[in-house]
Amino acid sequence: MLAKIKKVKLNTEGKNPVYKVILECPEGKELYIHFDYTHATNTFWPLEVNYDGQHKDAKLAWFTRDVEHMTVEVFLKTISDKINKKYGYDLENKIYEN
Repeated sequence: MLAKIKKVKLNTEGKNPVYKVILECPEGKELYIHFDYTHATNTFWPLEVNYDGQHKDAKLAWFTRDVEHMTVEVFLKTISDKINKKYGYDLENKIYEN
């Protein structure tokens, strides 16, 4: 993963965990991603994307394909794994380890 995580927020109060992340891209621009994990389908879904101040709706494939060279699913899973580890959150069992 080329982009570096600058700021994160994890909300586990609802049925599905919700992540908000600000990343610093290789070219120095900021990428904001608001996404969640849906337990029913075991998938990550981008909900909102902003790149360098431009609203991109929920479209993230252009970035993951052109910059990170991976799928959106793999990219979001990589980010969530780092956040879950930081917060001690077990995604599969929906529990905190702290």
